[in-house]
Amino acid sequence: MSAITKGGSFVIESASWEQIKTPEDFSEEQLMIADAAEHFIENEVLPRDSELEKLDYKLTVELLRKAGELGLLGVDVPERYGGLGLDKVSSTLISEKLAKGSSFALSVGAHVGIGTLPIVFFGTHEQKQAYLPDLADGTKIAAYCLTEPSSGSDALGAKTTATLSEDRTYYVLNGAKQFITNAGFADLFIVYAKIDGKHFSAFIVERTMEGVSIGPEEKKMGIKGSSTCPLILDQVKVPVSRLLGEPGKGHVIAFNILNIGRFKLGAGCVGAAKEAIALSSAYANGRTQFGKPISSFPLIGEKLANMNIVTYVLESMIYRTSGLIDAILQNIDHGSDQAGVQSAKGIAEYALECSIVKVFGTEALDFAADEGVQIHGGYGFIQEYKIERIYRDSRINRIFEGTNEINRLLIPGTLLKKAMKGELPLMEHAGSVQEKMLEPATREEEGEAAFAAERRLLATAKQIFLLIGGQAVQTYGLGLEEEQEVLARLSDMMIRIYAMESALLRVEKLTHTSGEERSRMAAAMTTVYVHEAFAQIDLDAREAVAAMASGDLLALQLSVLRKWTRHTPPDTIRLKRYIAERVKSAERYVVW
Repeated sequence: MSAITKGGSFVIESASWEQIKTPEDFSEEQLMIADAAEHFIENEVLPRDSELEKLDYKLTVELLRKAGELGLLGVDVPERYGGLGLDKVSSTLISEKLAKGSSFALSVGAHVGIGTLPIVFFGTHEQKQAYLPDLADGTKIAAYCLTEPSSGSDALGAKTTATLSEDRTYYVLNGAKQFITNAGFADLFIVYAKIDGKHFSAFIVERTMEGVSIGPEEKKMGIKGSSTCPLILDQVKVPVSRLLGEPGKGHVIAFNILNIGRFKLGAGCVGAAKEAIALSSAYANGRTQFGKPISSFPLIGEKLANMNIVTYVLESMIYRTSGLIDAILQNIDHGSDQAGVQSAKGIAEYALECSIVKVFGTEALDFAADEGVQIHGGYGFIQEYKIERIYRDSRINRIFEGTNEINRLLIPGTLLKKAMKGELPLMEHAGSVQEKMLEPATREEEGEAAFAAERRLLATAKQIFLLIGGQAVQTYGLGLEEEQEVLARLSDMMIRIYAMESALLRVEKLTHTSGEERSRMAAAMTTVYVHEAFAQIDLDAREAVAAMASGDLLALQLSVLRKWTRHTPPDTIRLKRYIAERVKSAERYVVW
């Protein structure tokens, strides 16, 4: 991908399969690092799973250091600071493979992602030299401290303070942070505090600093093997050299690191969903009722098919997004003084896509976990079966890294901000769509090229979004941000459009590079998803229109939607039976 794709441009532009990254593009080196991560989980972590689940600090740290020795903690750290400095696709693959490690995967993720990346992207050369080598090999473990007892999604409402000393050599930090992953054994903390109670800033705080203390472990519903404690700061003297970034610019660090955290969370959801499919398909094949395996019952097969479809779509979205992030960050010199500014700008470009994969991924995993429990029946409710833990562990993901509700508001909000800054010609396209309202609908023709129907539905979905989004701006103006229900429907439309397009581009690429036979499974999953997602977009659009219009305008808008959404549906029951047979036969996630 030579040209940089604008974040959010997918709603107004058509992408080509040549532009995107897919799992079929993995290099030999990327596959090797993925194998190393998988081998580590299978041979080092899973044999000690029951001990980890009892919250064994010593064992967790021991395994983190082993992961560091293998290079699994240093993928995102530049080589000059002791890491591997690999691409985001490799980093994403590791996140996916580690997901099978359950709570341990969370400990790793908090360390390598939100714990280490603030220093990678925003640290000074001296800070990077001081901390990154130890973070890359696991000698030191990091934690990220943003949430407070009185502020979660409202991060800027933090009450932790930082006061500069009279001799201007250190800051005095006071306050408390809540729900801090890895807090029980972390060596350093990325802490956000307000200088003089006003200027939101980031600091590197070491555990050994006087006044730093850790509260008791939280008793959680899931992810029980990960440490989650409060961090208490009482007159903690932090040298000015440990201020991360500029004073008052902590929000730049916090929000951009959260963007990466959201993306990595989606990657972990891919791995967990794949495990749910493997567990559920194997169980369904082995469980006999009424004289035959329950996998032979069509409704069980349909569940396996739906789990596989949503995982395929998520996987397509994740690696497409990783390719976008790689392309925009690849030329940054992390040793330069401008690295933080450049990184922030690059990450912010795809903030919208990161929120999309976070919402879609966490809800896709919840769906797969829930269906997995249902396939297991009563045994799915028993702790002896891992699907029970996947179900419990998955629930936190919709809260992590900004709740899905907050992210749903951020998605259209970010798009509108890009439009207002002149970065995307959004309203021009919306105006053009409104002019097409009275034009006759395009008719389907027999004998069309492969995926023509899906391409047409995708184009129509974008048209519908622009129509409804444009009307929302006209109707509410600056008050749109208060219309959260309408924003949520616009957000869901955008999420489904990105999902539809990612799945479609992937199967088109697979067809062009590997042939129709190898892409048959992906084609079936894409067809099912695109048509089902389109139906949901139609429903979201109708609900939004009904909230914004009445009388003749409502009648006109609904008639336009009826005209645009008219199409011949495929036989999704037959397609899902085919997909289910492939999953049952393989007893794992299947793409071809």
